[in-house]
Amino acid sequence: MKHEWRKREKDIYLPAANPAKIAVPPINYFTLKGKGNPNNEAFKESVETLYALSYAIRMLPKKGITHDGYYEYTVFPLEGVWDLDEEGRQLEHLDKDRLVYKLMIRQPEFVTADLFSFAKEVSAKKVSDALLQSAKFETIEEGLCVQCMHIGDYDSEHVTFSKMDDFCAANHLRRIDKRHREIYISDPRKSDSTKLKTVLRYKVK
Repeated sequence: MKHEWRKREKDIYLPAANPAKIAVPPINYFTLKGKGNPNNEAFKESVETLYALSYAIRMLPKKGITHDGYYEYTVFPLEGVWDLDEEGRQLEHLDKDRLVYKLMIRQPEFVTADLFSFAKEVSAKKVSDALLQSAKFETIEEGLCVQCMHIGDYDSEHVTFSKMDDFCAANHLRRIDKRHREIYISDPRKSDSTKLKTVLRYKVK
């Protein structure tokens, strides 16, 4: 049976529009670091690189490769952990040129370092060598977090973050990391900006 993350892992990828706690276990990802405005070409190229690597793994059977533990699945959604550089943190307004981010796409449990190397070889003709060399295969454990589904454009996320902060205050939780994670459930190229679905999450204790 095909592994569908929308059906199997609703707690992680399809939370309610009201804030809630979640304990996120260790998860394997292909990742890329970057900085600057996400509307720039560099961001787009990083996203394309991660998808190229991810689909290289997904399409293994069509290349005649049988790997131990492989199962059919839907490629996981793009995610990003967002921060500001030191100058950006001092500003009273958000300067998107000061953003610092790590983009990532989750990988199935059967993916290994060797498969990651294979994916880079397969993707070499599709994306830049510099980005391929910068990409990493790593395990990330978020632990205890508060999350919420944000519906709307990215510039209105502060409204949902305010709801999350209120939830923390009411439940004796404290945010412990200035960074936050976004999981892009909707494709902004195909969806109305007012209906975009984005999971927002940050670490607490």
